[in-house]
Amino acid sequence: MGQAVKFDRYGDLDVLNVVEAPDSDPGPGEVAVTVVAAGINPGEAKIREGLLHERWPASFPSGQGSDFAGRVAALGEGVSGLEVGDEVLGFTHNRASHATRVVVAAEQVTPKPAGLSWDVAGALFVAGTTAFAAARAVSPEAGDTIAVSGAAGGVGSLVVQLLRARGVTVIGIAGPAKHDWLRSKGVIPVAYGDGLAERVRAAAPEGIDAFVDTYGSGYVDLALELGVKPDRVNTIIDFPAVEKYGVKAEGNASADTIDVLAELADLAATGELEVPIAATYPLARVREAFRELEGDHTHGKIVLHP
Repeated sequence: MGQAVKFDRYGDLDVLNVVEAPDSDPGPGEVAVTVVAAGINPGEAKIREGLLHERWPASFPSGQGSDFAGRVAALGEGVSGLEVGDEVLGFTHNRASHATRVVVAAEQVTPKPAGLSWDVAGALFVAGTTAFAAARAVSPEAGDTIAVSGAAGGVGSLVVQLLRARGVTVIGIAGPAKHDWLRSKGVIPVAYGDGLAERVRAAAPEGIDAFVDTYGSGYVDLALELGVKPDRVNTIIDFPAVEKYGVKAEGNASADTIDVLAELADLAATGELEVPIAATYPLARVREAFRELEGDHTHGKIVLHP
């Protein structure tokens, strides 16, 4: 018998509970993984609150979590290329990784590179593939100048690095406490708040070619005000702006393949991609983990340790 995070109705943090859960056996083509680390994500909080019911409804009782890293505990019939005890990272689409054990198709795990920490491996899927898709969506080319909102957050911190690797000048919108880290990645930091448009123009006097919005709260409007064409604006969160202006909304679902995850894992293992870890919590303190996440000021990822 293991444990899993569950909620049986939409609501605030108090609906989250850690409950006993049977250890499911893998079926044909599946693997069971004992989870060592599992990242948490803002979208999970919005689903729990019912804010995304029209787009991604929950069925109760609902689990949560997509990202995980751990050790193979059991193999289903027909699985080859893996052994019990192998260290892997992967993903589930069944809202099930915030648990001590997860069962997924064998094609949804990939070997964990030896140089990759458990915390980074367990937090990489949603943020990494979202960042990959969001950066790709704005068609970055060497010499472009691209602004990123939420530039030091879980997704934004990866977007800015992926863009810099493409030879892009990056304007990173973030609070002053994150500016030194952004500078260390070759990003030009700009503080959010009143007067932001003027500060961005001052930082990029020749203009902005594209904009990646990882935060919402009107940044799509800012991008258009700055003269960015809608087909070079991508938001991962402001879906009403997508309907209103025809900007892009490419995120995790546009790049959620094991090949992309393996590529990101290799980049992180070799130090070419830094995945900041803001905090870790035991599974029993999942409410506290989401309380910190929902404060909207974390630098990087928050990870559960089942």
